[in-house]
Amino acid sequence: MIDTQIQKKLYIYQVTIIFSVLFALVGFSYNVWRMEVSEENNNIRTACFEILLELSSLEQLIYIAHYDGDIKEGSPRKGWVKVGLIADLSVLTTNSVERQTAILKKVWSEHWTTMINNRDSVDQIVKAIDSARSEIKLVLSSLE
Repeated sequence: MIDTQIQKKLYIYQVTIIFSVLFALVGFSYNVWRMEVSEENNNIRTACFEILLELSSLEQLIYIAHYDGDIKEGSPRKGWVKVGLIADLSVLTTNSVERQTAILKKVWSEHWTTMINNRDSVDQIVKAIDSARSEIKLVLSSLE
C-alpha cells in the first residue's frame, strides 16, 4: 500500500518534470524564433529607410542637374554612386524591393547621359524612383 502511494507520487512527479521541461523548450524556441523575426524586420526596416534617403538624394541630384544646370552638384558620377548604394542596400530588404531597385539601375544606366537636357529622361528616372519608393512603403507597412 505504501509502495503504491510512493509509486503514484513518483509517477506524478516524473510527469510534472517532463511537462515542465517540454514547456520550457517550447517557450525558449518561440522566444528565439521571435527574436530572429524581430531582428530580420529591424534590418529590413533600417535598409528601407536608408534606401528612401538615398532615393530622395538621387532625385534631388537629378533636379539640380536638369533644372538648375549645375553639373558639379548634379554630377552623374554622384548619381552612379547613389544608384549603386541603393542596389547594394536592397539586398538586405525583400525580393520585390530588390527588383524595383534593379529596374531603377537599368533606367538610370539608359538615361543618365541625357538627363541634363532631356525632360523625358528625367521623367523616366523619377518614375523608377517613385516605383521603388512605393514598393518600399508597401514592405514597411507589411512588417510585423
